[in-house]
Amino acid sequence: MNRAILHLDLDTFYVSVERLINTSLTKKPILIGGTSDRSVIAACSYETRAYGVHAGMPMKIARELCPEAIIIKGDTTTYTKYSEVVTQIIKEQVPVLEKSSIDEFYADLSGMDRFFGVYKYAMELRKKVIKETGLPISFGLSGNKVVSKIAANEGKPNSKSKIDIGQEKLFLAPLSVKKIPMVGDQTYHTLRNFGIRYIKTLQEMPVEMLKGVLGKNGIIIWKRANGIDNTPVVAFSDRKSISTERTFDKDTIDIYKLRSILIAMTENLAYQLRKDNKLTACIAVKIRYSDFNTHTKQIKIPYTSADHILIPKILELFHKLHQKRLLVRLIGIRYSHIVGGNYQISLFDDNEKQLRLYKALDHIKNLYGERSVIRATTIDTKHHNKNHNVVGNSFSLKK
Repeated sequence: MNRAILHLDLDTFYVSVERLINTSLTKKPILIGGTSDRSVIAACSYETRAYGVHAGMPMKIARELCPEAIIIKGDTTTYTKYSEVVTQIIKEQVPVLEKSSIDEFYADLSGMDRFFGVYKYAMELRKKVIKETGLPISFGLSGNKVVSKIAANEGKPNSKSKIDIGQEKLFLAPLSVKKIPMVGDQTYHTLRNFGIRYIKTLQEMPVEMLKGVLGKNGIIIWKRANGIDNTPVVAFSDRKSISTERTFDKDTIDIYKLRSILIAMTENLAYQLRKDNKLTACIAVKIRYSDFNTHTKQIKIPYTSADHILIPKILELFHKLHQKRLLVRLIGIRYSHIVGGNYQISLFDDNEKQLRLYKALDHIKNLYGERSVIRATTIDTKHHNKNHNVVGNSFSLKK
């Protein structure tokens, strides 16, 4: 049976939400991010892109390129709410749904053509999302995830695309190699240095040659260039989570020790999220006392992977949950409601300096280990990484 994989992508999601809330912003050039010159663009409207503006650009430069742009400080709480509404609509209409990020989804519609046309069903689903939320959404439909994603991106904005089985290579051939998922700036420049600009050139190359240039990633990129991808659609579940906990050799009431360990745990798991390009929208704190009574408290938060956002929330939960003068045997934290996504969503309150700091810290940790750079408040805490674990099939944390 031929697979039918649908990729749905909410167009300029943050911008679309702001326009839904304030219709006077329609067709106006919009920049979303922090409001200071040192802030970084988290999202921008199509109207600003004509001036060379793009996400990740410093706000100061974007203002110079497009002086008439309207600047809006993003609101992660609002965006998270709309994302969950769209998720629920799609989830109720498809057999298997994977939420790959705050604004992107995959659905496996394989076999549904026995009952009705898959393309027609995809169009009806798109209309339902638009009607019930007012948000524009594009989709790509093909036999695999990679081709469907590229098709959705190529058709934007607010479009529908279908690539028939057997037509994948023909569709991909004239596109830039940068259109292939996992071809970032560094890989793109490497390919350009070898004179490779279009996907057609990759299709004509022996796979061994590309492997020689890019290593194991070269094989994956060659397959994707040829429209080959057997990656399954993984069912989305809010229960996907990562967690870590610490059992003490001797029960303690030392509040400063407990706080320091919680900060270290939060910092460690936040780094794991960023390393795997993930975001969390629900956090929990767990406390077990010397009598083995165990208490857990959790809250939903806007999607993030930033230490400076997560640490105050974790400590707030801890202080609400903690019973003073009782000996603590174990403490732990958990992040759940995990989806794909990068740090961009946390930029609304940050600036370029903050973003560079996270990138620098993560780079050092990647090279020398997770505890190579730590906060001063956690310097006396023991390494707790050996106890962290993964719940669900969201992603692997262990090397």
